[in-house]
Amino acid sequence: MSSPYDTIIYEKQEGVAIIRMNRPEKLNALSQQMLEELATALSSAESDPEVRCVVITGVGRAFSAGADLSELQARYEKQEPVNLGQHLRRYFNPLILRIRRMEKPVIALVNGVAAGAGLGLALACDLRIASEDAKFVEAFTKVGLIPDSGCTYFLPRLLGLDKAMELVMTGDGIDAAEAHRLGLVSQVLPRQEFEAQGLQFAKQVARGPTRSIGYAKRAINRALTSSLEDALEYEAYMQELAGRTSDHLEGVRAFTEKRQPQFTGR
Repeated sequence: MSSPYDTIIYEKQEGVAIIRMNRPEKLNALSQQMLEELATALSSAESDPEVRCVVITGVGRAFSAGADLSELQARYEKQEPVNLGQHLRRYFNPLILRIRRMEKPVIALVNGVAAGAGLGLALACDLRIASEDAKFVEAFTKVGLIPDSGCTYFLPRLLGLDKAMELVMTGDGIDAAEAHRLGLVSQVLPRQEFEAQGLQFAKQVARGPTRSIGYAKRAINRALTSSLEDALEYEAYMQELAGRTSDHLEGVRAFTEKRQPQFTGR
């Protein structure tokens, strides 16, 4: 059976949907086709009850070098105006929102450089695991643009205002070790073991209580822009829902029986 995708590879392993950006010759630059295929793959993973965790990674030596500006090259050469805001609203913004709103854990396995919108894609994920070869570059000011694809939202929250502004103003990158020190990534893995260990972690997450993780993600998303009073009330509401899940009952039984819980994601 032929794959419905040309620019990505989609597969499932033990409850994990693995989405690999597959334009290594272009450093996985985000073309219009790739953005559309990423959206389709994420939609498939979201609706598939067998999928309990999603991994996004890249083929080759890059995670993603950012937006594929070569698609606009002809217009740039003619010095025609390009409505980049319209392009973001149509292709990039919906992708970032889908990742944040998906009530399943989404993990970026950052195998190489993540730059520009590619960095935004990684930042939108629930956590990032980096290869020792990874590099994170806020490259927009190098071409006279501002950070997009959620970078202005995520960077100050993850790094603090000063460090976020430093990366934006200079366009300089940080390596995997520095990203880990700053809290941008949760783990740094050796290149030889990177994918195997990263997928092992994702499979561990996939065995967890998927629905309550989704509820927690929803509550955290809301709390980022809420008052303390609103966050507390929403926690109570989400806890009410989590308390009705089969996984909660299994977790309590496992605790009293002094055994590991066998969660089903329901």
